[in-house]
Amino acid sequence: MASTITEKILANASHKKEVAPGDYVVADVSYTMAHDSTGPLAIESFYKITDKVFDKDRVIIVFDHFFPAPTVAGATMHQKSRKFVMDQNLSGFFTNGVCHQLLVEKFIAPGDVLVGADSHTCTEGALGAFTTGLGSTDIGGAMATGKCWFKVPESIKFNLTGSTKKGVYTKDVILSIVGDVRADGALYKACEFTGDYVKNASIASRLTLCNMAIEMGGKNGIVEADQKTLDFLGGRTGKIFRSDKDAVYADEYEIEVEDVEPQVALPPVVDNVEPVSAVEGKPIDQAFLGTCTNGRLEDIEVATRILKGKKIARNVRFIISPASEDIYFAAFEKGYLQDLVTAGATVCNPSCGACVGRHEGVLCEGEVCISSQNRNFTGRMGHPKAEIILASPATVAAAALTGKIVDPRDYI
Repeated sequence: MASTITEKILANASHKKEVAPGDYVVADVSYTMAHDSTGPLAIESFYKITDKVFDKDRVIIVFDHFFPAPTVAGATMHQKSRKFVMDQNLSGFFTNGVCHQLLVEKFIAPGDVLVGADSHTCTEGALGAFTTGLGSTDIGGAMATGKCWFKVPESIKFNLTGSTKKGVYTKDVILSIVGDVRADGALYKACEFTGDYVKNASIASRLTLCNMAIEMGGKNGIVEADQKTLDFLGGRTGKIFRSDKDAVYADEYEIEVEDVEPQVALPPVVDNVEPVSAVEGKPIDQAFLGTCTNGRLEDIEVATRILKGKKIARNVRFIISPASEDIYFAAFEKGYLQDLVTAGATVCNPSCGACVGRHEGVLCEGEVCISSQNRNFTGRMGHPKAEIILASPATVAAAALTGKIVDPRDYI
């Protein structure tokens, strides 16, 4: 039977010759992950099952949503997770980056199965792995057993061809796709990204595509591993799976990326997507560059090219959170962070804090933030009457420069 890459990975992990969409399987998991916000509940569930994790090297805890702790309540949650890390002697405990970026940099390999207590765990599928988000109680079970049950998802193929025009980036492409497919258009589907655009894309750009699969309702996002993937992994090994040419898909989209313009997603939902021209001139109060969607070196580089030697608008706060310590150091060594700080930006430690409204960049009533993150839900970054507008790093940087939403192509 012809199979997709997602079906092959789940068959392999569940020790079956083949599986089909709709089948229920119990699969071995390569890694489990929880962060400071979801970890405490997962730990409670874990201790109702057992007192020892299935593998101390495959259970990962990351403090990224509110680190360093901004409140007593946050510090208390950290204390609970730290105790778990010490009691279980976990080797995978980190405070120096966004969980998904750290997993990509340090752990995930092609063919892996990763379950994480965070919806954007679909990001890591860009390395040719099956990666998906679960609730904290399910993660507690996976920490205890090293297994998880899945309903094998149907797959949707997104075949992306061509090259984007100057000033248009992968974030614009995925926003355009989400706007077309809608928030529930890929519900519980495997979102498989293919085509020459994906083949030519950087690993960082592939991560951006897979990151937002969940914003279409997807179970996972995935890109087949290739030589570029192996070069990125630097010797980390895995098992490469590829979709059969005659594999069956629930739907297929043919997308010529040359037709995509700079996009924005307007509040309060991610699929409320419009070309940037629809809101050009709208004043902003804050610009944010970072997150598991667009906090990588190439994103910081784009912002630097727009802002180097200039000053951001006086009425704007421009906050930058590199996605990991490695990215922070690389951006520092290239002088990007120095140029951005000189332009008036504030560079924070690698974290998710501003994205989730927990730390470093909370909005007050009536404020407008343009952000490179993945969600713009009501109240996500602070006050429920603040507005969050999603855009590419270039559009974010151009808005920080001018104090209003503008077409970034005029500033690159």
